[in-house]
Amino acid sequence: MKKVLFTALALSLAIVTFGQEEQPQGWTHKGNIGLNFGQSSYTNWAAGGQNALNWQGIVNYEIHYLKGNFKWDNTLNTALGYSYFNFKQKPIKTDDKIEFTSLAGIKATEHLNYSAELAFRSQFAYGFDYEHDSTTYISKFLAPAYISLGLGVEWVPNTYFSLYFSPITGRMTIVNDDYLASIGAFGVNELDANDTTQHAKGAKVRYEFGARAVAKFQYPIAKNIDFNSKLELFSNYLNHPERIDVDWQNMLVLKVNSWLNANIATHLLYDYDIPFYDEAGVKIEGSKVQFKEVLAIGFMINLK
Repeated sequence: MKKVLFTALALSLAIVTFGQEEQPQGWTHKGNIGLNFGQSSYTNWAAGGQNALNWQGIVNYEIHYLKGNFKWDNTLNTALGYSYFNFKQKPIKTDDKIEFTSLAGIKATEHLNYSAELAFRSQFAYGFDYEHDSTTYISKFLAPAYISLGLGVEWVPNTYFSLYFSPITGRMTIVNDDYLASIGAFGVNELDANDTTQHAKGAKVRYEFGARAVAKFQYPIAKNIDFNSKLELFSNYLNHPERIDVDWQNMLVLKVNSWLNANIATHLLYDYDIPFYDEAGVKIEGSKVQFKEVLAIGFMINLK
């Protein structure tokens, strides 16, 4: 896990040499909406294969405000995707996220702002562990949901990179579902120093207080090729602060023209408090690195 963390930090902090550009005053906004498809079909194919239809919808939007020394940035990123292998059966979910951040700041120096941030993350639909059981859900809307509220500083050396650090951050993990809460899903049952459960079974909210850092990088690395990366780190002062939660997302977008594109997205997560179990149903020590990769080709329309 330390190798993953150090690699993420190195990649995120190695891009601060680009020139500074001025952000326009007043309200500005931008975004995009996309629909990606994938399909495979087999007829009398001796080597075997599975017919499949995949789709993924994406909506991203940003609203920014700048007046004098005050700035306010709002960002919404959403995605939902499914794969159909048999239209008589339930589709398999391949992507699902809702992410919203609101960051307000007052300029302290040329590149440094005093800032306050609100962040929310959840998903739209039910999720299943398709390898083991496609009937019992393991997640849903607001189960989990993560809400963070913090005060700190934001360093913005240029328009491509920003680093937000909050030494004062409160975070809630919400599991708004009786069944998932009863099994302590997503770490809502708090652990003491010996990793034994001390929170009431069935609790739906876990409160944490700690430090949060968010590094963002957006850059056109070549003509019609854009790269976006966001790294989030969180340390809970109240319980094992050395166990740092990691949320690292990357996307490479290759534009064919103004509306057709291909993109590759990766998402790495690590949270010690999310339990994993072995084949015998026994909780393993620690947690696991979660990783997701999505390759998609489809339509993307810019919203202005």
